[in-house]
Amino acid sequence: MKQYPHQGPPIYETRRLKWIGFYQTPNRTFFSDDIGRLTMAEVGPEVLADVAYGLFELALNKEIRAEGNNLFQLVENNIDFKERFITFFSRFMDEYPQLAEALQVEFGGIDPIYEMITQGEGVVPSRTTKMYWIIQEAPDIAPEAIEDELAGKWLIFLPQDLVDEAWKKVRDATWANILGISAKVSTAKPNPDSRDQMKVIYVYTADWQDEAEVMRVREELRKLGFTDRIGYKRNIETFKGEYAQKGKRVTFYSA
Repeated sequence: MKQYPHQGPPIYETRRLKWIGFYQTPNRTFFSDDIGRLTMAEVGPEVLADVAYGLFELALNKEIRAEGNNLFQLVENNIDFKERFITFFSRFMDEYPQLAEALQVEFGGIDPIYEMITQGEGVVPSRTTKMYWIIQEAPDIAPEAIEDELAGKWLIFLPQDLVDEAWKKVRDATWANILGISAKVSTAKPNPDSRDQMKVIYVYTADWQDEAEVMRVREELRKLGFTDRIGYKRNIETFKGEYAQKGKRVTFYSA
C-alpha cells in the first residue's frame, strides 16, 4: 500500500483519553478527579459533551474487552448488544450524572448513541466524528503502555479514502498479537491542529531501543501491504513537542 508524504507538525498528537485518568482536548486537560464534577456552566455544553462521549466510549470498550470481545467485533458482525449497552449506560449515569446528562442532551437520549455506534462511530475512522482517535491495544496490554517514554511508533500517513481499509488491517493484526503493543488512527473529527487532510496510523512498540522488535513490526507491516518507506518516532520526541519541519527530521528509524 502506498504511503504519502506529510508536512508537519502534523495531525495533533494528543495523549489518549484514559478511563480513570485524564481527557485532553487541544485546549484543556481534564483529570479524573475533576471530570465527575464538570458542569455545562464551567466548560460549556460542547466541551462537556466531548469529554463525556470520550470517557463513555473508552469505558464501554473496556467493559466489552473484559468480556472477551471488542467493540469492532460486535459492530462488524452485526451483534445486538443493546441490552448490555443500556445496562452500562445506567452505571455510567450513576457514577457520572453530569456527563450522562450531557450525552443525553447532546444526542437526544440513549437510543441515538447506540445507533451511532452500530453505524461505525468509534470503529470506522471515516464514520467517527466524536473522537479524534480510535485505539486498539494488543491483548493483555495496559492502555498506559503507549505513554511510556521508552515506547515509540511507526507512522503511516494516508489520504482519507484509504484509511478505513488500512486501519482494519492494522487493527486486526494488533489484536492478533502480530504487530506491537497498540495502534491508533486519526478519525473524521475535524482537528484544529491538523495542517492538512491526511490521516495517520500509529503502530506502537514498547521500547525504541529494541531495534530487533521495532524492525520485526516493520516487516509485518510490509506483509500487510505498507511497503513504502515510513518513519519511526520515539515518544521522547513526541513528549517534547518536536515535529518534522523542512530540513529537520524527528524520526529515529526509517525503513
